[in-house]
Amino acid sequence: MENLTTLQRARLRWRARRGLLENDLIITRFLDQYEMSLTDEDVHGLSMLLELGDNELLDILLGRSEPEGDCNTPVIQRLVKQLREA
Repeated sequence: MENLTTLQRARLRWRARRGLLENDLIITRFLDQYEMSLTDEDVHGLSMLLELGDNELLDILLGRSEPEGDCNTPVIQRLVKQLREA
């Protein structure tokens, strides 16, 4: 799959900015590590996670809860694992 363009990466980073500092820190570390290798499928999964509310996302990132419903996919499960390890 294609790598993200510079503009797409900038938009993803801008969109990843969250109201809770903890989410910002976790997502920024993840993007610092994996941004250059994200596929279109990864970006779609990450976008779905970013649609969640700040507290719900933080609970998932800290392992207090697991993705549910539309967010319970193999791609999102892998991304969550990477986010937790970043």
